Amino acid sequence: MYDQLTRIDHTPAPFEIYTAEKLWNDDHISAQMLAFHLNPDMEPASRNHEFMAASQGWMADKFDIRPGMAVADLGCGPGFYTTAFARKGAEVTGIDFSRRSIGYAMDSAAREGLDITYIQDNYLNWSPKQTYDLITLIYCDYCPLSPDQRSQLMGKIWDTLKPGGIFLLDVCSLKAFEKVRPHMQFSRNLMDGFWSARDYFGFQKTVRYEAEQVGLNKYTIITKEEQFEIYNWLQYFSLESLSEELTQNGFTVAEVFSDVAGRAYDKESDTLAVIAVKG
Repeated sequence: MYDQLTRIDHTPAPFEIYTAEKLWNDDHISAQMLAFHLNPDMEPASRNHEFMAASQGWMADKFDIRPGMAVADLGCGPGFYTTAFARKGAEVTGIDFSRRSIGYAMDSAAREGLDITYIQDNYLNWSPKQTYDLITLIYCDYCPLSPDQRSQLMGKIWDTLKPGGIFLLDVCSLKAFEKVRPHMQFSRNLMDGFWSARDYFGFQKTVRYEAEQVGLNKYTIITKEEQFEIYNWLQYFSLESLSEELTQNGFTVAEVFSDVAGRAYDKESDTLAVIAVKG
């Protein structure tokens, strides 16, 4: 028991362990994630639907989304943004490695008669067959990636954008990092059965890496039949650190906002959004 508890309490190096595949493609957990996506008032998987409607309208106007425009949404989930782009007549591609989310997105597109290309893949491994006018990476999807993964993705996005193409992303800010508080909690069926259909014991350890400005929520789930761990990493950014990563990869930072609904940039915001241009 002591050895098991020691393992549960172990703190890895930042981004040492990558478990996103388990989070998004486990049969039970992916069903919970999709339910969060589809709940209009909850934000664990995507932002609330009121915000998304405002965000979709802002993007449509800001980027003049129209017929003939090629748009890719990385980490598209169940297709909320890809659907909105396609309704404007754009040629749209959505990439996500959740089978359940992509399946829902494809069914939604079929019901509306929208011609959207959906690809089930980790966008880190994605091999684009065309170039795009606009690529989006939103709901702070950039933040769970390690520095090496972010560099890999930036290069892929740069290669995939047309000259003058736009990359829109949002990230967690240092203001949000201030709220990360190290702690440990334990309960039976932690998070009301989110992690397994079986009876289980769940441990959550929250870690704050001060020097790296990284947070970790580590979940250890123990059922009678199995034990597994989920590592949810988040990199937090200042405007300066995000701009540096973009410029190092050839992008020009054109505009900065507090979020992807176009709210004016505020240093007190928990998120920041950037329009970067392939110059």
